Amino acid sequence: MTNIYCSILQAKEQGKGLLAILLDPDKIAWESLDLLILKINESPATHLFIGGSQVKTNRIDELISRLKQDVILPMVLFPGNPSQISDEADAILFLSLISGRNSDYLIEHQVKAAPILRKTQLEVIPTGYMLIESGAETAVERVSKTTPLDRNNLDLALATAQAGEMLGNKLIYLEAGSGAKQAVPTEMIVLIAQNIKIPLIVGGGIVNLRDIQKAYEAGADLVVIGTAFENDLDFFVE
Repeated sequence: MTNIYCSILQAKEQGKGLLAILLDPDKIAWESLDLLILKINESPATHLFIGGSQVKTNRIDELISRLKQDVILPMVLFPGNPSQISDEADAILFLSLISGRNSDYLIEHQVKAAPILRKTQLEVIPTGYMLIESGAETAVERVSKTTPLDRNNLDLALATAQAGEMLGNKLIYLEAGSGAKQAVPTEMIVLIAQNIKIPLIVGGGIVNLRDIQKAYEAGADLVVIGTAFENDLDFFVE
């Protein structure tokens, strides 16, 4: 599957909200994989994101290969470091943590990943990744050793998103983080969505279907659900 970014742009132009289920390879219950696949196929998801801040398993290729047997959704890598690159996927969010000042996550991991990616068929989608304060220390904060943006400093968040766009990123990703106590503020989503032209992804701290709808209404083009679905495979059942 190719041109995933083009399909995201098209959905944005049509006002169609997209939904990604984020799977952490370390948290996959292999004995229940058939059930997981069934629940994914029954969900309204349009994409599968695969990865995490710090993945230890060496079964990412195997996982994606197995998923592709029964799931027709685009599979997009959401990597915490170059070790999570898999040519079995369709695309990769080439993340730069523009909210932090740790050079490893701004450019160093990307430099290490570039030669690997050149040998794959993955569609590479440059993504400005912004960690937003959420009321608890998240895995992204802990691993990257960066401070989230103040959730009340909307001007700084907007300037960061606009800088990411000006640098050439094709997506902006507002992330509250796995296990967040609070989702990205609605007013922040609204402000950024209205002042950038590229698609906006929002994830973290989303605990119910109403939260997803609120993110769409605020201007998110793609919403990511991870922990809530991970904890309850019937999350999408009304």
